[in-house]
Amino acid sequence: MSQPNPNSFPTKATLLLVSTLTVMAGATIAPSLPAMQEHFKEVPNAALWVRLVLTLPALFIVLGSLIAGVVVDRFGRKPLLLAAVALYGLAGASGYVLDSLFHILIGRAFLGFAVAGIMVTATTLIADYYTGATRAAFLGLQAAFMGLGGVVFLSLGGFLADQNWRFPFLIYLFAWLLVPPMIWAISEPQRMIPSTQGNTHGSGSGFPVKLLTFIYGIALLTQIIFYLIPVQLPFYLKELANANASQSGLAIALATLFSAMSSFFYGKIKQRFGFFSVLVLAFGLMGTGYSIIGLVNNYALVLVGLAIAGSGLGLLMPNLNLWIASEVSDAARGRALGGSTMFFFLGQFLSPLVSQPVSKAVGLGTTYALAGGLLLVCGLVLMTLQRPICRLISTKIALLPIEAAKTKPKQ
Repeated sequence: MSQPNPNSFPTKATLLLVSTLTVMAGATIAPSLPAMQEHFKEVPNAALWVRLVLTLPALFIVLGSLIAGVVVDRFGRKPLLLAAVALYGLAGASGYVLDSLFHILIGRAFLGFAVAGIMVTATTLIADYYTGATRAAFLGLQAAFMGLGGVVFLSLGGFLADQNWRFPFLIYLFAWLLVPPMIWAISEPQRMIPSTQGNTHGSGSGFPVKLLTFIYGIALLTQIIFYLIPVQLPFYLKELANANASQSGLAIALATLFSAMSSFFYGKIKQRFGFFSVLVLAFGLMGTGYSIIGLVNNYALVLVGLAIAGSGLGLLMPNLNLWIASEVSDAARGRALGGSTMFFFLGQFLSPLVSQPVSKAVGLGTTYALAGGLLLVCGLVLMTLQRPICRLISTKIALLPIEAAKTKPKQ
């Protein structure tokens, strides 16, 4: 039996659809949070525990990502991907039938382990299958599909949450529909097995610790701030405009839609700009968007801020993942991408723990404005100190747009 061709439509479509599962893991049930909090109002500290229903998977994604990175590097990609998708459907849908907040949280923990396997394996497969400009374009397309999946699942989640807060949990069963095409369309790529003699193969430069530390720090910070949207926005819109679950879901979906649109064009943007320049642009857009969200006083203008913030976010993930895939050797790629997944989701888990005390002290509007200001300041610092930072992390980076434009991407 012949192996599937990675460049075939079935393989590409399956990878993109599997990638949508990572976004819907948390955000799908975001519109249910206010009604869930009301249902469990007798539980002590219900406001915090209900928010953790959304973000607890991120903690277990953190715990599972490094394990998944080791597994995919040593034992292969496809078996882990199949097992993770099967667990995803079971754990995700468990919230529909469980009537204990504690048991729901356990189900969300297993969902986190499943997402870790899916996220690390899908991104590593893309980095294995494709190179150069094709890899950049496909990572952008992956992020775009994740965003579009978020739009569909968030909108559907908001509609279902208006009927019953449990109904959005059923959306997770979509994962099981992807198992047959995964068996048929995904092939195990040839891998460079790690050697005790050091790295002698691969497209990257070994395991660049300084660069990875910088990238992981960026991932952590931006995800703490990004997750202010799915975690706090339903409560902010209810306070600001008495928005219902459907309106909250559509608002979060709008940010996800604009994220998908900017991700779709990432490949073309990367041909003209270096990794660092794209990073500064992403910080500027996200900072502007969050500042608008925090400073305006009506639903329509909040949507404008969400669109701008989403546009910046859509550039961030493919840029960081491509940066890692370009600089890390084949043998270590799964572990390096597992590390980025770990810090992305660690930021998501920490978000309510950081934002809840701040929002209680100064209000949600001021919290969004402060987050936007922090991102803008970080963007200015990165732009001002670009060359010293690049020397510090010791990697080849196109520093300025005009320099990047002169460099032809690898084919």
